[in-house]
Amino acid sequence: MAANKLTGEYLLRIRNATQVVQVCRERQLMLKGSDMKKIAVVDRTETSGVSVVVDNTGLIVDVCLDVDADVKYSSVSFRRDIDATDKCVIPGLVDAHTHPVWAGDRVHEFAMKLAGASYLEVHKKGGGIHYTVEKTREATREQLLSMLLSRLKRMLRHGTTLVEAKSGYGLDTENEIKMLQVIESAKSSQPVRISSTYCGAHALPKSMSLQEATDDVINNQIPAIKELVCEGKLTVDNIDVFCEKGVYGVEETRRILTAGVEIGLSINFHGDELNPMNSAELAAELNSCAVSHLEEISPQGIQAIAKSSTIAVLLPTTAYIHRHKRPPARQ
Repeated sequence: MAANKLTGEYLLRIRNATQVVQVCRERQLMLKGSDMKKIAVVDRTETSGVSVVVDNTGLIVDVCLDVDADVKYSSVSFRRDIDATDKCVIPGLVDAHTHPVWAGDRVHEFAMKLAGASYLEVHKKGGGIHYTVEKTREATREQLLSMLLSRLKRMLRHGTTLVEAKSGYGLDTENEIKMLQVIESAKSSQPVRISSTYCGAHALPKSMSLQEATDDVINNQIPAIKELVCEGKLTVDNIDVFCEKGVYGVEETRRILTAGVEIGLSINFHGDELNPMNSAELAAELNSCAVSHLEEISPQGIQAIAKSSTIAVLLPTTAYIHRHKRPPARQ
């Protein structure tokens, strides 16, 4: 993978590593099935460590033995040169499901949960998402951005270099856009890369029926986002819906996700978390980029995901905190 022009200044060389983990050998976007047991790794030899070379655009252009890098890049200067003796170099972590823009907290709900209240019971009593919506609506952009940057900084310290960041605590056009604008500001304010997700269908607004909420997302929120994207004022990558009993049903989810695809968004949604909704089957049918949770995925859903290019994103700590059954990861 050596660069075509091996002169000039490059950003980085890591040298003398004991091991470099590449994950994929042939630039695949993902590993599936038995291939997940075949992680691409480059180990040092008895006489040479391993180098990672990053060009002046930030692209990793080579992973090879030090002795080979010394020859290939003899005419290249490096802005940074890191000695990784006795160390393993691994890719940055990808956090594929986060809600990092929010105000307030839900500490008071732990007593309810410890007393046996379910997720939806807390939700119906005004807690959960609706409580966070209220506090997030009250917060200014500046306050939300400050809190988001602090959270991203903590994520980076733990090794996360790419994060999917959702809106979803606005539930109306004004506040969903406010959240997306906060995410947009964070993209250029710190080093963690962000894939932004519009999640206006995270819950039903208290004042709306299912039909009214679905129509609001499709007829008001999505067009407003499209306008800002077309004007170059906003970039949004994905669309999300909470497909669940008492929230958005399968057909409403299908309508909203399809509307998002029509303005150029990829699909990355919540499904099969609390009840079996056939969300996995829907994700495969719509060629979704990803579907999250899947505690209640069906055997048919597992097969549908396996045959598709959709990524199953599991959240084990969510299942633990809410006392849900664990997703069938081994299947």
